[in-house]
Amino acid sequence: MDTTRLSAWIADRATVSDDGDGLVDSLCRALVEAGLPLWRFSVSAPTIDPLHRGVSLNWYADRDFDFELNPHGTEQEAVWLRSPIHALLHRGEHAGRWRLEAADAGDAFPILRELRAQGGTDYVLRVVAFAPGTALRGAALSFTTRRPDGFAEAEIAALDALLPVLGLAMSKLILAHTLRDVLGTYLGPATADRVLDGDIQRGQGRMVPAAILLADLRAFTALSDRADPLAVAGWLNEHFDALGEPVARHGGEILKFLGDGFLATFPVPDAAAPSCAGCGAALSAAAEALTANAALNARRRAAGAPELTADLVLHYGEVVQGNVGTDRRLDFTLIGRAMNEASRIEGHCERLGRALLISDVFAARCGGALEPVGSVTLRGLASPQRVWTLPGLG
Repeated sequence: MDTTRLSAWIADRATVSDDGDGLVDSLCRALVEAGLPLWRFSVSAPTIDPLHRGVSLNWYADRDFDFELNPHGTEQEAVWLRSPIHALLHRGEHAGRWRLEAADAGDAFPILRELRAQGGTDYVLRVVAFAPGTALRGAALSFTTRRPDGFAEAEIAALDALLPVLGLAMSKLILAHTLRDVLGTYLGPATADRVLDGDIQRGQGRMVPAAILLADLRAFTALSDRADPLAVAGWLNEHFDALGEPVARHGGEILKFLGDGFLATFPVPDAAAPSCAGCGAALSAAAEALTANAALNARRRAAGAPELTADLVLHYGEVVQGNVGTDRRLDFTLIGRAMNEASRIEGHCERLGRALLISDVFAARCGGALEPVGSVTLRGLASPQRVWTLPGLG
């Protein structure tokens, strides 16, 4: 096996691409073509993700990729504690090998019993450590064969010769994907793409048309003053789930959380069109969000827990999307007259007894059957503005 050529190929491929699946598939096929009796290759690594503690990518010679997301929680923690990777790290080691053809080989590890049942005979595990400073401590690479006599010592030596450059490639790929995922978690996927594309300078921005959804939980401040803070945080997250899931499902993006509310936007590809899919999507998301919040409050009521009413505003206008802040601490946000108007319309929801208020300019573009509510006076505007809602909403 020409490990020098393979090392150079791995380095070149990882430098120009973030396609981890493609790299793993091409590498494994090259190893098989070079004579390595590889049946399964797996790379596992921790993540920085609010839903998942780690990921595993498993390549098989005789079937499709197997991509596993390992969620947070006690059940997954138990699985981790019974893994050969944990056993290796617990002993302070970075290399291990289990001959699976033995009758009792790997009985302490469910994954090894599973591989043996599928015909695996030899399991070689290597752990590559990454630079300290993040939760991405390293990656575990395992190689499994079905050949009756397992891997030859020369074959394992060849894999170890590839390990430095392979570990470096995995580190680069995992860090690149983690950077995008973390930015997406805190900024939203579309905004994260803008930042990673280089929109990072203060004052850098552009005028964009936007369908705006502003959500606020009524009487939250009073509730937080008298209830346990940890319980309040849990209730707040439940309401954000109820209100935010329809936004994402209809193509919107929550740009930021505003204490007990959030600001979301929906893309408007053609501002000149008299109606737009973005406004229609925002209207559908708002209706479903209020339905979900009402269902949550019904469950709260049945359990004797406090309820939180949501006020929503839909508005449309041109805003500046870009970076504001200090020289080293920036916020990628929306600013402009339309944002101010949406906030001022929201202040009328409780007074008018409406959970959803829709501006006149949004109503003209959304294509939905709406019910007029009346007119409101907004600070900074000389003329009263008509507002609308969905029929049947209180």
